[in-house]
Amino acid sequence: MEAQTVNTLPPVAVDHDPVRCLLAIELSKKSWIVAITTALSDKISRYTLDGCDWKGLLELMERIRTRVAREVGRPVEMISCYEAGYDGFWLHRLLERHGVRSHVIDPASVQVDRRARRAKTDHIDAKRLLRSLMAYLRGEPKVWSVLRVPSVAEEDDRRLHRERDRLIAERGQHVNRIKGLCAIHGIYDYEPMRRDRMLRLEQLHTGDGRELPPRLKAEIARELQRLELILEMLKEIEAERDAIALTEKVSAHTNTKTIQNLVKLKAIGAEIATVLTGEVFYRPFNNRHQVASYVGLTPSPFQSGSKCRDQGISKAGNPKARSTMIELAWLWLRHQPDSPLSIWFQERVGTRKGRIRRITIVAVARKLLIALWRYLETGVVPTGAVLN
Repeated sequence: MEAQTVNTLPPVAVDHDPVRCLLAIELSKKSWIVAITTALSDKISRYTLDGCDWKGLLELMERIRTRVAREVGRPVEMISCYEAGYDGFWLHRLLERHGVRSHVIDPASVQVDRRARRAKTDHIDAKRLLRSLMAYLRGEPKVWSVLRVPSVAEEDDRRLHRERDRLIAERGQHVNRIKGLCAIHGIYDYEPMRRDRMLRLEQLHTGDGRELPPRLKAEIARELQRLELILEMLKEIEAERDAIALTEKVSAHTNTKTIQNLVKLKAIGAEIATVLTGEVFYRPFNNRHQVASYVGLTPSPFQSGSKCRDQGISKAGNPKARSTMIELAWLWLRHQPDSPLSIWFQERVGTRKGRIRRITIVAVARKLLIALWRYLETGVVPTGAVLN
């Protein structure tokens, strides 16, 4: 028999296969630092552009693309990356529209030097980001975390509940300010959230029975005007939120059906359904581990040599979604007491209070999150859950 020869040489690149040009962009308000490497040289080139000069960036990329294509005689693929931050995702969408394969990176996932004092400049950061991009394209996915960029409509859907959170925080600031102004004059029974707040302001007297000083009274009146404006805005936002969650009408929200499916479960209201849809269930997940990890409810063990301990949950995910799931877990115990998840909690906690309850409720939140994900993906209602 003749011995068969096996060709172990790597396949020869076809002439029409594209050549990669890699660039990393370090963004700031003042300037954009662009680090680029091409097939023509191993050297990393750096370019400085004015902040937000996207036209200059596209022109630079086109010049490099043309020069490389002319030298190698093959098409050129531009691959870029930048860290997520103040600039959001508009640049990513712009680059994608112009044929650039763009990656938006989680800044906390990029590996850095662990020495106490290290050189840190925008030029160094751009080079470090470019080297991480090279490693990622070589097949090292753990070198960083690439974000899933939401669509414009998905990003716009989040505005509703996030604006409500900011307004509630601002409402608390005005209420606390009014109560503080009253307290320094011995007034402790004035409630700014009551509907007759303006009428009661005219009737207020200091703790020793005197009239309010005119400038103090005017400042409180202005704070009340701001408070009323915030309450009006909250009423408008909540009306729009309820219209999406509780009516069958077609709305501009891209995930209306998801919100309405969540509201069908007892213990889930319009606000929680809107938050979970906008923060978590707007995107697909491959498995339950990805769901829990995205919200930061996965355990983070520590093991080194003979040392082995549990550090609790990672808290590396979406903080708004995580706090909402903890809140929903408590509501689930109250409104779904006969569900297997609530029974599981009671069997392990019983009547004990304190730390053990706080630890166990995190496990309930993780299990509940996975059950809700399966419910939305397959339509199977969580075991023992009661519908509204």
